[in-house]
Amino acid sequence: MKVKIYLDDIRTPINTDWIVVRNYDDFVKTVTKIGLENIDIISLDHDLGDSAMEEFYSNVYPNGQLNYENIKEKTGYDCAKWLINHYYDNFSQNREKMSSMEKRNTPINFPQVYTHSANPVGASNIMGYINNFLMRERQEQSCVRVKIDHTQ
Repeated sequence: MKVKIYLDDIRTPINTDWIVVRNYDDFVKTVTKIGLENIDIISLDHDLGDSAMEEFYSNVYPNGQLNYENIKEKTGYDCAKWLINHYYDNFSQNREKMSSMEKRNTPINFPQVYTHSANPVGASNIMGYINNFLMRERQEQSCVRVKIDHTQ
């Protein structure tokens, strides 16, 4: 049975079907240990620490802008980038020689990825990165922002 991974530094989903990870390092370790092919769904928060939250409240919330230079911790966006690099490093060898039509007709072994971030700019960056990857692989662009009931 495939698993679901929930990345968030503070919140915990009420539904206990999720494996909860709190930061970038835990995310990488968990995905690597479980194996990408054994993961059904991943939901990413963007802001994973104090400096990310400070950036949200001082810049994103009032100005609608996000400056990654102000964030010291890795974010959910970094996790999205790592996830795609991990896929290309380990699972894409046969797809490199496929035509666009062959890619369209051959699903990739990649989990459904969502974002549940309250940060609209960060969530948009995650969705754009994942959906751009899916578009390049000729798959449905299915990364959206979702609401997952949580404890806080």
